[in-house]
Amino acid sequence: MRLVQFSGHDGVRRVGAVSDDGATLQVVGGVERLYGLAMDAARDKQSLEAAVKQRLTDEREDYALAIAEKRLYVPFDHPDPYHHLVTGTGLSHLGSAAARDSMHVKLQTDETQLTDSMKMFKWGVDGGKPAPDTIGIAPEWFYKGDGRCVVAPEHALDLPEYALDGGEEVEVVGIYLCGENDEIYRVGFALGNEYSDHVMERQNYLYLAHSKLRQCSYGPELLVGELPAHVSGHARLLRGNDVLWEEDWLSGEDNMCHSIANLEHHHFKYGDFRGAGDVHVHFFGAATGSFTKNVATKHGDIFEIASQQFGKPLRNSLGSKNGTRAPIKVQSL
Repeated sequence: MRLVQFSGHDGVRRVGAVSDDGATLQVVGGVERLYGLAMDAARDKQSLEAAVKQRLTDEREDYALAIAEKRLYVPFDHPDPYHHLVTGTGLSHLGSAAARDSMHVKLQTDETQLTDSMKMFKWGVDGGKPAPDTIGIAPEWFYKGDGRCVVAPEHALDLPEYALDGGEEVEVVGIYLCGENDEIYRVGFALGNEYSDHVMERQNYLYLAHSKLRQCSYGPELLVGELPAHVSGHARLLRGNDVLWEEDWLSGEDNMCHSIANLEHHHFKYGDFRGAGDVHVHFFGAATGSFTKNVATKHGDIFEIASQQFGKPLRNSLGSKNGTRAPIKVQSL
């Protein structure tokens, strides 16, 4: 089952289930936001899919029209953006077969000769997929922001005046809901554009935290259930009628050095991330991005991330630079 949040022509939020042919959205009755339905399902010990099926109506919306009119929301969010936390991990993907061969050669080097990034990647390869009921090595982790940094599909991502770059990161996100009694529920998965400042990050790896404090987008569809072990797709960067960059990408546990369960444990082991009712969106690591080919993005470029397993592609444009370079003044109170 794949679910979408969107606005009707009357301006009221709706939730819809994507039809088998991907042409229509079957409206879920009496539900304006998937969050409330998910909370009810958790209390009732019911699966989200079952809760949705009980409320499906005969009303249908034209999916392509909702996309064209930019009436989509991200597929799962919290009504209070301050309770909607966005985080992620990196150095988690093995890449293509050629990249794996190259990486294998590099990892044969004595660990004292490896960079910090390569050390952490090696630790993931060696210990990121522990046996069931055991804990593996901790991955890289970063904070991206709260719900205020989230941009709906088909809408523009901000390029702050202080940014040195604005580039997409092609990822899968896990979407989670914290229950009322310390339970953690995995709501589903979606395509994600983590969108970072790679020029800043390359200046010095200690700038990583700064480079991640940008907007992001995910969706347009929520894939309910388990993530396929092998996820494949295609990503493009469009400039006008030209394809500036494109590349196939891989994700899913078959193509990762960390298991999903290991990434989840090392995020939710922190008590602050188990607040009742909170929503967590966690990026699982970049599969690829135009920055890997040193492409410089420009205002108006379109980021497109697609995978048939997730339905419609995630598309966002790059906005113009905004804000000011003037120093932020802080005054005594």
